[in-house]
Amino acid sequence: MSPEIRESGGTAPRLPSPEKTALVLIGGLTLLALVLRLWHLGAWNFQATEMFTYRDSQRPQFGNPRPLGYLLNYFVVRPFIPLDEFGLRLIPALAGTLAIPAIFFLGRRLVGSRAALFAALLVTLNPTQILYSQLARYWSLVFLFTIIAPIAVYLGVRERNGRMFALGVVATILAGLSHPVGAIVLGGPALLLLAGVRREQLVAWWARPAVKVGAVAVVALLAVALFRFVPMLQGWIRMHDRMPGYGQFLLRPQAPPGVKQIMRLLALTDSLTVPVMLAALVGVYLVWRAGRERHAALFLASAAGFHVAFLLLVSLRTSVSLYYFLPAAPAFFLGAGLFLDWLCRVDWQARPAWLVPATVTLMIVAAGLPTVISDYRDGRRFDFRGAAQWLTEEMKPGDVVFSDQPMVLQHYLPRTKVLHLQENPAPLADSLRSLEAGNRSSLWLVAPAASHAFRATLKEGGLRNWIYSSCQLGNTLGRGRIDLRQEYLQVYRCPPMRSAGS
Repeated sequence: MSPEIRESGGTAPRLPSPEKTALVLIGGLTLLALVLRLWHLGAWNFQATEMFTYRDSQRPQFGNPRPLGYLLNYFVVRPFIPLDEFGLRLIPALAGTLAIPAIFFLGRRLVGSRAALFAALLVTLNPTQILYSQLARYWSLVFLFTIIAPIAVYLGVRERNGRMFALGVVATILAGLSHPVGAIVLGGPALLLLAGVRREQLVAWWARPAVKVGAVAVVALLAVALFRFVPMLQGWIRMHDRMPGYGQFLLRPQAPPGVKQIMRLLALTDSLTVPVMLAALVGVYLVWRAGRERHAALFLASAAGFHVAFLLLVSLRTSVSLYYFLPAAPAFFLGAGLFLDWLCRVDWQARPAWLVPATVTLMIVAAGLPTVISDYRDGRRFDFRGAAQWLTEEMKPGDVVFSDQPMVLQHYLPRTKVLHLQENPAPLADSLRSLEAGNRSSLWLVAPAASHAFRATLKEGGLRNWIYSSCQLGNTLGRGRIDLRQEYLQVYRCPPMRSAGS
């Protein structure tokens, strides 16, 4: 205190405590996340998988493999607003917003407040997390509950906190009801806990009635999970064995084993952004190497490693979507938070001391900003609603329509039967031959432009060659993006064979 203040009897101004500062910052991040996730929420048309949510939310059934999101839409949203593009995305947007305080309040007990704040910042601005929060599916629910479940179970056992353990069990159940893949995230922390328990500890714990009750509950839940999820996995494998490439998207053929797994890892890295992935790996390594809070490094490595390894193993046998890796993402965000926290602890010669950590943080965040901006231009969706409006003015009675996302186009063209466009052009040729040239009926194709190697696109070879030789481009819909992805949708008109000169 300065002499002037002592002599006048004044007091020095109090600085806000780190706890209050952290709460203010997480409140600001939560508000920012809410704005980013609600902005343009209902502006975009449905895309392929959202149509399943539209269908299953009208008559939800608990027997559905993923009932939670549909039940919430039916009982929470439907009584107040219609289940349209906005209504079906409201629960995902709110879940994506709640993930921000969840990763902070749970994560700070594991990695500390500053690292958890950095993790919350990265989640707030991550383009994939914003996209999932604006998607009428269950993935933001999965992300929210897989933040809570493994951390709460791990801390509950490690700190002998029954309430925390119960929270983790409940979150695990909700994660599994959101999507079966959500329950896998508990595998890594469970193995880590079992590996660290000595026989003397196990005997001491088993003497407590609460531990026995908890063990019985866990065994019962495991039995129920196996009874519910193993038949689902078997059914999934049988379906894809029977119908390879099943789905609405025109995707590239499955890569051979080894290459396929590498492609999944690269796609996971792309969804997190490369800087976040690298920061997470380095952060976990540095904390483990330093020995300080090594338990946090082991937890994050087990949570992400087990989940990713399990899915890569399953992918050797059947199809595995990139979405299924989402439960491993919280561990990567917390790992990146550890790296940025480590940067703040280093005694940099540059002044001010915060300059280097702030610069690196901005570099990590900036990697995803072109995609965030681009997603607000076109929603990272093909404009099937615009295509339907254009076709309504152009089509004549008797016209036939094919699309790679028939359910979506059918929703916006309710009076026209939309058929499924697949890689085999034979059904197109058959339909074109069946059209009579006299009534000037036409065949219409609505498909994504060949603009990205790893997304829905017309394939080189038979289908593309058939379209270019038999059809004329009628319209292209979409807005230019500033990242590498493009979402242009093309509409082709294929006149009858006789009128086409055949």
